[in-house]
Amino acid sequence: MNRNKLFLILISFVFAGSLVSCKKMLEEVKPQDQISTQLALTDPNATQALYVGVYSRLRAYNTTLFNLGEMRSDIWADGIFTESADGTSQQLYTHNISALNVPYSSWASFYNLIYQINNVLNVLPQSPVTQANKDKWMAEMYGLRAYVYYTMLKTWGGVPLTTEPVANITNAAQTYKARTTPDSVMLQVKNDIDKSLQLFGTSNTMPSGNRVFWNRVATLTLKGDVYIWSGTHLGGGAADFTKAKTALQEVKSMEGATMNLNTTYGNTFDPTKKSNNPEVIFALNYELGQSQMGTFSIFTVNGVQSSSYSLAQAATPQVNTVYPYVNGANRVGMNLAMISRLTSGPADQRVNYSVKVMYSVSSPFPVRGVLLTKWIGSVSGTSQVYNNDFPVYRYADVLLLLAEAKAKLGEDPTAEIMQIRTRAYGSSAPAFTSGTITDNMNAILEEYLREFIGEGKRWWALRRAGDSYVYANINPIYLSPSTTAKMLLPISTSMLNNDPLLTQTPGY
Repeated sequence: MNRNKLFLILISFVFAGSLVSCKKMLEEVKPQDQISTQLALTDPNATQALYVGVYSRLRAYNTTLFNLGEMRSDIWADGIFTESADGTSQQLYTHNISALNVPYSSWASFYNLIYQINNVLNVLPQSPVTQANKDKWMAEMYGLRAYVYYTMLKTWGGVPLTTEPVANITNAAQTYKARTTPDSVMLQVKNDIDKSLQLFGTSNTMPSGNRVFWNRVATLTLKGDVYIWSGTHLGGGAADFTKAKTALQEVKSMEGATMNLNTTYGNTFDPTKKSNNPEVIFALNYELGQSQMGTFSIFTVNGVQSSSYSLAQAATPQVNTVYPYVNGANRVGMNLAMISRLTSGPADQRVNYSVKVMYSVSSPFPVRGVLLTKWIGSVSGTSQVYNNDFPVYRYADVLLLLAEAKAKLGEDPTAEIMQIRTRAYGSSAPAFTSGTITDNMNAILEEYLREFIGEGKRWWALRRAGDSYVYANINPIYLSPSTTAKMLLPISTSMLNNDPLLTQTPGY
């Protein structure tokens, strides 16, 4: 069975094991994932179901990945919105975080995903699928595991490392596991990246169709991301920045018809232009009739607001004349300073596509908030369908990460910055002149801000740049050098009580 077709079949399921539940007798009281594992050792279709189920499960983390990478940044802080504040978002952008006020308990459930990845890695070598599929699928799983552990490392620092599937558990003590040091977690991430690249081989050919399966280019992009982080935060310095640059230049060498920036920024996210989209490297998949994005409803408007707000400083056009079927809430917003920063100067197609400023329909037409339009999806009949794919990595990531690696090495990032700016502004693109490392990094961070609105990237870009850049951009009321602990998240009291080997995140 074609795996893209299988993916569309499985995508509405969280666990692939549910597909085979019909095969067990009522008296068999076994976990569905155990049934999947047993079948996968003998049935290639079950092996494929187990493997594709990882992608279905990963998509369930869209909101978490977005929140962790975006909502602690400066984009949505102190914003203007018209309904009650979204509690999770507000806690993150105000950095109202302590050992007793923990945003995510149970490691944000990432170990459920890690378990499934480990399970596939354990089953594949013994499975009846072809050797080519074994190598390719294992390469994908190693890349995904590296990505998940890297996300956890950035979020909590040291975390428990689990690289084997959980077998039989006879007592609670078997579940206890201490946190591994950040250096050791990073070593595991890099080892998984190396295994992924080795198993993929030397071909960087992108998968045909929707780019919703991990691939060698995604691993190379992750490698660039990871080595810039370790160069900045874990003592890797110039050696790690150079490794990042080499990996990212390999991707840039592919630039052409199958790997490039879309001339029209919005085409990157257009639900009708998913197939072989040259800018997308790897994305979480959403399809009409399968699953829709639910993460971004708090950035939209309800029925009353859509008729009460205009998308220009005039009585018209009202929101509902432009987006007649959008219905959600407006519980998160940008502040006036951020709105002005993004909308002033030459017209930037990234900003124009990503958000729309909403005004009162009554004079003097004051700003009432913003509508996040990047994930507005498409219209089906008389309904709005939120079927954009959510990019984890795209070619713009490669260019800005490469610019970042060059800047940190004291090299000139002009080529990459101007490639990003030219797509954004056309002939009005502001010229860039290379300066100090700080000047260059600030210019790169400004492009990150504009390029990735709503994509869960801004907080990680600030963190990867270094603590001084975080403090320069986040309101010091919320985050300052005296609150260093808040760069990482604490773990909950219940986690500490339930596992005597766990220790609190340093500083909390």
